[in-house]
Amino acid sequence: MTTTIGGLAAAGSVGVETVRYYQRRGLMKTPPRGGGVRRYDAEDVRRLRFIRQAQAAGFSLDEIAELIALDASRDRQRARELARDRIAALDARIAELTAARSALESLAHECAASDEGPCPIIAAFAG
Repeated sequence: MTTTIGGLAAAGSVGVETVRYYQRRGLMKTPPRGGGVRRYDAEDVRRLRFIRQAQAAGFSLDEIAELIALDASRDRQRARELARDRIAALDARIAELTAARSALESLAHECAASDEGPCPIIAAFAG
């Protein structure tokens, strides 16, 4: 199975420019032109999907590059360290979002309690 860059992009649910950006960043190879067209294979699709899934998990492109290198070197310990760091960052973000949600919920409750005076939601953001 081989495909063009458009087919690769579609398989990874990204745009063609995103694939080119990943190539410029060294996350994906740029195959030589054959008959004027670059051809991508199943491994390229796998790599693109890996990048997208790692991004969805919150990894930066630099961290993804490191994960790709770790895959080649089989350094599981460093991969676990990166995952633990990402989990800690996600936990911190979840705590931040939970606190923001709680504060907004409280303000919404205050706002609903009365139609008198300024809206507590707007007042909180303005002050």
